[in-house]
Amino acid sequence: MRSKRMCGVGLGVALVLSAAGCAAPEPGPPQNLSAPVARPPADGLTMLGDADPAAGAVDASAALFEASPVVVLAGSGFELSAASVAVALGVPALPADADPDVLSTELDRLGADHVVLLGEGPAETVLEGRTALHVEPTGPALEAALGVRFTERTVAADASAAEAVSGLDPASPELLVAESGSPASPTDAPVSEPLPELEPAERASGLVALAVDDSAGIAGLATARAAGAEVLILPADRPNPQASPEAIEFLAQHADARVVALGPELGAEPSLDWKIASARSGLQLPGGGQLLFPAHMMVAIYGTPGAPVLGVLGEQDLPASIERARRHAAAFDELTDKTVLPAFELIATVASSSAGSDKNYSNELDPAGMLEWAEAAGEAGMYAILDLQPGHTDFVSQAKLYEESLRLPWVGLALDPEWRLGPGEKHMVHIGSVGSAEVNAVQDYLTELVRAHDLPPKLLVLHQFRNDMIEDRAGIETDRPEVTVLIHADGQGSQPEKQATWQRLRTDAPDVAWGWKNFYDEDAPMLDPEQTMMVEPVPDLITYQ
Repeated sequence: MRSKRMCGVGLGVALVLSAAGCAAPEPGPPQNLSAPVARPPADGLTMLGDADPAAGAVDASAALFEASPVVVLAGSGFELSAASVAVALGVPALPADADPDVLSTELDRLGADHVVLLGEGPAETVLEGRTALHVEPTGPALEAALGVRFTERTVAADASAAEAVSGLDPASPELLVAESGSPASPTDAPVSEPLPELEPAERASGLVALAVDDSAGIAGLATARAAGAEVLILPADRPNPQASPEAIEFLAQHADARVVALGPELGAEPSLDWKIASARSGLQLPGGGQLLFPAHMMVAIYGTPGAPVLGVLGEQDLPASIERARRHAAAFDELTDKTVLPAFELIATVASSSAGSDKNYSNELDPAGMLEWAEAAGEAGMYAILDLQPGHTDFVSQAKLYEESLRLPWVGLALDPEWRLGPGEKHMVHIGSVGSAEVNAVQDYLTELVRAHDLPPKLLVLHQFRNDMIEDRAGIETDRPEVTVLIHADGQGSQPEKQATWQRLRTDAPDVAWGWKNFYDEDAPMLDPEQTMMVEPVPDLITYQ
């Protein structure tokens, strides 16, 4: 507790006694202020996504603080210094230019009888009945006014202000100063007295705040940090934690924490609750992150274990297949800046010329065998795709047979419409097809699976070499974050024929990823890796059969 009050001295410079001097009154009884009390939000995710940064800062205060006898108000240009003070004291930071009625209501709710003003103050109605301390944002002035010693840290002009605020440590108060310098405080600031001693803040534990790298939201970010939140900053143009290796590591380390998402960019991020849950698993693809494209390019060998006639994957045992897939992928490493991901495409259900006991003209291979190969792929740092040739049954029914494999985070699904028969049709006589409604039904199933098990997005490959193999392509949903749709061009033959098929399939196509297949025996000639990379656009998935 301070033993004397300043008399007749503004705090605009450093809160020192004037040269003329004045008699200090006798020390009075202690007037400590009660501790600010953080209010942990509900379990799970709390969205604070107001498009107006000032309103968003008020929302953050309302969500994260039960009470605070002091609030820091930041005038324009003083956001960094206000954030520094708020985190050091453990109190909310609010923009001084917020709506006066909203600001007054929040100050009343908090019980904030004292406000620390940095820069231009709010409307006079906000300050009525409160003690206002106008403070110059310098270390000596802040120490004199608040009893807190700050060390100064310059934030470079090209540095992230949000990152700087997120790194503030209440145990080691820092005063953030912009490289260009802070503007001067108003010269007509009224006389202020030092802040009565503030009891140590009761900060929250087990709290995480997600924010984007945007200086407009600094006040809300500072409030979250003052409340005790550990902060993760995401890129404003891609605020998906699944895309960031650092974000996945951070969220995995705080797997049980409550989460607050700050700012309109996160508020608009689809399915953010699932994306956070998925990131908390800690699983990452080779090269980092949980999203396949555009960071990765996949190179796969295709076929059925033990069946050489169906593709190169069946020409060797499991360990040798892993090595073969790796060799194919390694041939592309020097040809792209992307992480090249080796993969299996496993034919799980094989089209049959006979109806079989179930009358569906499709042989469903043992799910346990598929699981063995899928698990081995994951252990080897590879991806696995299960390919379905359903005959007279439907894709969803067959996919469910292999759900144990599809629950693995590194396993996707491929639909082969060539082998999806209509009534009365037979393989090798008719070329099958699938409609967009059935493709979307598969997406429904994968979406439910992904959400139920907090999995990363599933790859859904649609094989096609004729336009009529996928009916109503425009009706295929491509905006689900849980499913990454890829159209795979399966044309074979001469390279002019393959390029013509590629261009035809891409005409009026939905917004999807793209795959290309190299056939060892049927292409004339088969492209080598350098030539394959000259396909325009460069495929996201390259398969060898």
